[in-house]
Amino acid sequence: MQNKGLITVFAILFGLVSLYQLSFTYIANKVEDDAKVFADSKFPADQPEERDIAELRYLDSLAKEPVFLGIDYKTAKEKELNKGLDLKGGINVILQISVKDILRGLANNSKDAAFNQALANATELQKSSQDTYLESFFEAFEALPGDNRLASQNIFFNKNLEGEIEASMTNDQVKTKIEDKIDEAITSAFEVLRKRIDKFGVTQPNIQRLGKSARILVELPGAKDIERTKNLLQSTAQLEFWEVYKSEEMSGFIIQAEQVVKDLTVAETPEEEVQDTTATEDDEINELLKGEDAEEAEIATEKDNPIQSKMISGGFQGSPILATFALKDTAVINSYLRMPQVRALLPADQRNTKFVWGKPEYNDAVLEEVTGLYALKVGRDGEPPLGGAVVVDAQQSYDQVGRVAVDMQMNGRGAKIWEEMTGKAFNTQSQIAIVLDDIVYSAPGVTSGPISGGRSSITGDFTITEGQDLANVLRAGKLPASAEIIQGEVVGPTLGQEAIDSGIFSFVLALAFVLLWMIFYYGKAGLFADVALVVNILFIFGILAGLGAVLTLPGIAGIVLTIGISVDANVLIFERIREELAKGKAQKDAIKDGFNNALSSILDANITTGLTGLILLVFGTGPIKGFATTLLIGILTSLFTAIFITRLFIDSYTKNGKPLPCSTSFTKNLFKNVNINFLGKRKIAYVISGILILISLGSLFTVGLNQGVDFVGGRTYTVRFDKDVDAPKIQEELIAVYGSAEAKTYGGDNQLKITTKYKVDDSGAEVDEEIERMLYEGLKSHLPSDMTYADFTADSEGKEVGRMEYYKVSPTIADDIKKSSFWAVLGSLIVVFLYILLRFRRWQFSLGAVTAVFHDVLIVLGIFSLTYKIMPFNMEIDQSFIAAILTVIGYSLNDTVVVFDRIREYFNEHSSWKMNRVINAALNSTLSRTLNTSMTTLIVLLCIFFLGAESIRGLIFALIVGVLVGTYSSLFIATPVMYDTVKKKGIDLTDKKKEVKTEE
Repeated sequence: MQNKGLITVFAILFGLVSLYQLSFTYIANKVEDDAKVFADSKFPADQPEERDIAELRYLDSLAKEPVFLGIDYKTAKEKELNKGLDLKGGINVILQISVKDILRGLANNSKDAAFNQALANATELQKSSQDTYLESFFEAFEALPGDNRLASQNIFFNKNLEGEIEASMTNDQVKTKIEDKIDEAITSAFEVLRKRIDKFGVTQPNIQRLGKSARILVELPGAKDIERTKNLLQSTAQLEFWEVYKSEEMSGFIIQAEQVVKDLTVAETPEEEVQDTTATEDDEINELLKGEDAEEAEIATEKDNPIQSKMISGGFQGSPILATFALKDTAVINSYLRMPQVRALLPADQRNTKFVWGKPEYNDAVLEEVTGLYALKVGRDGEPPLGGAVVVDAQQSYDQVGRVAVDMQMNGRGAKIWEEMTGKAFNTQSQIAIVLDDIVYSAPGVTSGPISGGRSSITGDFTITEGQDLANVLRAGKLPASAEIIQGEVVGPTLGQEAIDSGIFSFVLALAFVLLWMIFYYGKAGLFADVALVVNILFIFGILAGLGAVLTLPGIAGIVLTIGISVDANVLIFERIREELAKGKAQKDAIKDGFNNALSSILDANITTGLTGLILLVFGTGPIKGFATTLLIGILTSLFTAIFITRLFIDSYTKNGKPLPCSTSFTKNLFKNVNINFLGKRKIAYVISGILILISLGSLFTVGLNQGVDFVGGRTYTVRFDKDVDAPKIQEELIAVYGSAEAKTYGGDNQLKITTKYKVDDSGAEVDEEIERMLYEGLKSHLPSDMTYADFTADSEGKEVGRMEYYKVSPTIADDIKKSSFWAVLGSLIVVFLYILLRFRRWQFSLGAVTAVFHDVLIVLGIFSLTYKIMPFNMEIDQSFIAAILTVIGYSLNDTVVVFDRIREYFNEHSSWKMNRVINAALNSTLSRTLNTSMTTLIVLLCIFFLGAESIRGLIFALIVGVLVGTYSSLFIATPVMYDTVKKKGIDLTDKKKEVKTEE
């Protein structure tokens, strides 16, 4: 090997750089462990919030203190190996910015019938379309009857788009302008979210816009307060300042509204049928009558006073609060106030009044949350006198009595309007409501004259954290439209730590087995391969840390799979060296020729696997990208270590003539002189495969697959109990709650994976909380008696019982995932077909390889279809399964390409042999490598399957089936199909004019 010195220096430098990159992870973990010990020593386990605060303060105090080699904690944290949600816990969401809201804003909230009909039709189109909302809107608008123009003064030719849209523009010209405006708005939303997240205090956040869509991916590993995080992401931060009516100004309206609602309710109530009942026990009758009397009295009160009966207290003179109601009754009161007959009671100058609610507060007297009703003075244009756009700075502070507040500073324009508003409020002794996202936070009066300078303050029942978050979102600015979580995943820190522990254990065990096996099978040569393998793993982790890549659970699976790939390259080399030694060549020549002859197979096998990994990287999301990243890095480092590092050790050891047989006394004659007639058995293999494929297709068409929420939408919860539970029984109970639910054992018998499609088309924080509360109520009898809803949903470290993980996918994005998965699989097949065609110059080779791949994929799908109802682990078809299918494709091709490479070589070496003899000999010569690689890969996968995390068990099972079927198909499907098509066409692969027949 040439340039040994250069390769040695490069390998040493590469190793040192990798160690340096990983040192940041070591330093960060050490400091965090010390911080945890410090916090645990200060506070007991039942004070998790205090522990978290103490831990953060400890870390802040050491942020810039040198810890090791002059590296401080802050620097180490920024450069450490990033861990994904499944290893660290946290939240991962895809936000859909409402293009519908942006269009309404651009059209100045137009009431144009065609415009609003197009919006409604676009919403319907989105349920079955893969187009963006804007494309659906344009399609819906064009489909409307009549000559509808986007440049109409009732739509986009308005003051909002003055200078952008002209009345003379065609629809196509307007579309271009609107596309640009939508893109600007989404970019603005991205920047607003980025600013909010930067101030949130989460290390290593990831926020990215997904292509040109209105979707934004946000990953916050380590985020513990999930509800706070959701509010931060979804809050539009629509800050408004409104004049309000006093209680006495609206009291007459409330009284009149009550009478109207009463009359309407009575008119709509059907006459009740009276039924005679007879009871046998006097005490039963008395008890029932008591209950009926109380219930009838309550109903009568609500009928006579539908509004006042729900009041906790009325408003008092001079107060902006019209009345106080229980939070649970606000929906009913809203429905009354929206009635056209009730709105008609408002005098002309109050006709545009907007009723809003205050920030809910807990009332000790009624033992529930209550909120006040306000009436805002709204003009004909519906716009507030002052909006949040004028706020240039906001800080959390305290008011005169020590309550948490948020101080705001306005720009010059805002300061002027604020002075006018406060002056008017002072003169009329009225109040100004400070409204954020349609919730009144405070409505203070002005007691000392107009307020100049543009300073204002928001007060309310805030915690310090809520005050800081509010100041943060006000500084970052408002979102241009509402943001909806269409896909979300929440992983508790307990599951993350368990995943790390199981991942490390399975990784170490698999590595130990491979290292020992290589020594057992190849002796000292295997030891050299082991050193190269350890160096390979060091390089992988070093590159991941250096690139700032995220290590996920599937990523660990990818690294473990890389061990198999690395072993395969060494196995190919050692088997070739053994063959050359068997031919009687000198050891030096055998080593040289062995490496040279194996190089072609190694490159072909790794390129085909790499192509599927590349497609995974392009089409995958989240953890699947992590899997693809580690797989691709592993392929590159495996090539380098196998071809160069192993060669360095072997050349150094043998340079003085020391023998290196690449075998041991146990394996010296293993697979020697094997002569299996593979082609002679191909018809039997065709029949067996045909039966398996027919069974698989039959099951796929009749039973189908267990599609996960990735493909159909829905919500999935991982719930852990303090005792073993009966999954079918809980499933029945949850079906009674949701109407549709599935509960399956997930890991131990005390843990379930619960999936429901209840309100699958609805999203928003309120719906998510409603469904989670229903889950808690449905499971309450199986949970510890003292567990509250807050305990059930908390995401604290060390949590042992409750909701451990949550995953949500809306139907819209589920369709997109399904589509991208289809293209990923199809794309990988096309790419591989073309590569093999380019490499082997015969379409028959490509046909054989792709036939084997189809065969493998169908059987894997069939097994999942046949067994998902009886297997004790999750076998849902999701993104991880697609990653497994693509990996199976890569592995199957890996085997097939190695065989094809040997066949091509044998045709050139043995041009006088008949075709079937050449092919059989090639298959037999690669049998040792095929079985060796398959066995080591299988053992590695079995380690992960039995000892790894539950969440990737389905993925690993698919890989195990794929390795078994792929090994079989490379021997009995791919090559025989190639042979039969070549034989039928009469093509001579040696490019000779004739064959010389010899005896087999």
